[in-house]
Amino acid sequence: MEATILTIASPSSSSSSHPLSLKSHFRNPFATATHPLKLALRPSTTRTLTIRSAISRTRKEETVETVKQQLQDCYLLAGIRYKGLTVKQFQDLRTQLPDTTKLLVAKNTLVLKAIEGTPWEALKPCMTGMNAWLFVHSEEIPAALKPYRTFQKEQKLEGNDFAGAVFEGKFYGPDDFKSLENLPSRAEVYAKLLGSLKGPASAVVGTLQAPARNLVMVLQAYVKKLEEEGGQ
Repeated sequence: MEATILTIASPSSSSSSHPLSLKSHFRNPFATATHPLKLALRPSTTRTLTIRSAISRTRKEETVETVKQQLQDCYLLAGIRYKGLTVKQFQDLRTQLPDTTKLLVAKNTLVLKAIEGTPWEALKPCMTGMNAWLFVHSEEIPAALKPYRTFQKEQKLEGNDFAGAVFEGKFYGPDDFKSLENLPSRAEVYAKLLGSLKGPASAVVGTLQAPARNLVMVLQAYVKKLEEEGGQ
């Protein structure tokens, strides 16, 4: 009987042909640095970052535009420190504000961008920390500020005071708010005008020497009174 011996070429053989080469048939897919899986993930990650950046930029632009819209027909803009306030506290505060007063949370940089080149730019000194912004669209300033004062006392938020405000182009710091909160109401100005018209001349002179804002309101009230009397 003849026997046939099957030989397998050694890896160290100089022969160029290896019928059973483990290296050629069982290649390590993770051996190279430029693995196809890694290359496939890079473009997707880049697109995701680009989309997020575009969304962030759009939101910032929308916030700046919202601030500009709120500045229209605005009589007073005030900053309120809100560090530590919860979402529920903000919701409760908003329900207590008059319809003519709006509360907006926005970054200082975005508000500053919206007020650049306007009389509201005087608000720069309080552009630090975390602020919510109070837009008052009414001449009744004390009535707009009082709800927050009440809320501040009820919630024991002594550290969350007014950061500052701009009224008629002038900046008011935290220590100046009493003058804003004690401004006479429209009804009080009218009563003072009518009383001075019926009183001695010295009372009329005293009314005319009042601040320009009060004088304008006095004259408006007087004109209105004459129109009403003329229509009767």
